[in-house]
Amino acid sequence: MSKRIGILTSGGDSPGINAAIRAIGKTANGEFGMEVIGFQDGFIGLVNNNWVKFESNMFSGILTAGGTILGTSRDLPNAILTEDQTSDQTEQAIRVYKQHNLDALVCLGGNETQAAVLSLYQRGMNIITLPKTIDNDIPRTDTTIGFDSALTIATEAIDRLHSTAHSHHRIIIIEIMGRDSGWLTLGAGISGGADVILIPEIPYDVNCIADAIIKRNLKGKRFSIIAVSEGAIAKEDVEFLQSSIRAKERALDEKTVNGIDPYLISLRDKLRGKTLHLAKQLEEMTRLEARVTILGYLLRGGAPSATDRLLATELGSASVRLIQDGIFGVMVAKSNKDVIPVPLETIGRDHKTIPSDHSWLISARRVGTCLGDA
Repeated sequence: MSKRIGILTSGGDSPGINAAIRAIGKTANGEFGMEVIGFQDGFIGLVNNNWVKFESNMFSGILTAGGTILGTSRDLPNAILTEDQTSDQTEQAIRVYKQHNLDALVCLGGNETQAAVLSLYQRGMNIITLPKTIDNDIPRTDTTIGFDSALTIATEAIDRLHSTAHSHHRIIIIEIMGRDSGWLTLGAGISGGADVILIPEIPYDVNCIADAIIKRNLKGKRFSIIAVSEGAIAKEDVEFLQSSIRAKERALDEKTVNGIDPYLISLRDKLRGKTLHLAKQLEEMTRLEARVTILGYLLRGGAPSATDRLLATELGSASVRLIQDGIFGVMVAKSNKDVIPVPLETIGRDHKTIPSDHSWLISARRVGTCLGDA
């Protein structure tokens, strides 16, 4: 009997999701004669049994389309928002999976999705995931679906802002998505020729940034471009956060299980994303006008790049091959030139951050880019 598989997309949208859906569907239908259904709006669609059967003609024309034809949401099986509160709907998700007699469920998602579906796999569902996020911060894969497209958009934005920075002799600050890792900001900053690049992995010193800008002015370069991750954090804020954590740890009583409470997580988030404050600081320290452009969701929109279309097609078609071979509980990853299955239990909720000896960082320093730390 032919197999029956389901597809859903979870988390934020990324360019290339539809290309992956197309690859899964066409490979499943054309090469293996599988039936394919899609659950709408992520895990909410799975829990609510909101689904659509894919016919072969539905995969036509979506290779170049941005977003996801299935819709998406950030709800996870163990945290579905219903009537203003979240509830664990894992059992309901399993029931719907069995009701459709599915042989496998392919989930396209980011870090939280990779971690959440592990429990579904451990409960008996045949799960395969594809890594998609513009942040490129999912462990065990070289790159993720959507990253190259967002990198191209961010680079083009920096290119365009150069002319206005030069014309008005201003500091132009471009805030780029990336709360926990700086792959997108670093890549766009280097390729766009930013003078200063600030990423979460390297806490910045505003005095260092101001000095770098002033030195540029003294050399006759009367403008500066700063690419900053939304998750970049100042050194003094890191020190404050660490002291708060130490104080909180000392105050914990013996009944506390998890150590750090949500207050400290909230505090950390509040200390990040201070781009407007940074602009004000630099204006005062350099006596130059500073303007801020926040790219935000612009980075996730539009048609995927050729590179993302290729990656999505590779990973999507490979996932169907794994289903045919009975390999489950894995994320389909890109490693060097190979497409490999990575066990979900080796991924977790960790974010892939930029190592201090990464070639991108070394290259940035060699060409004189200020990274806010020296």
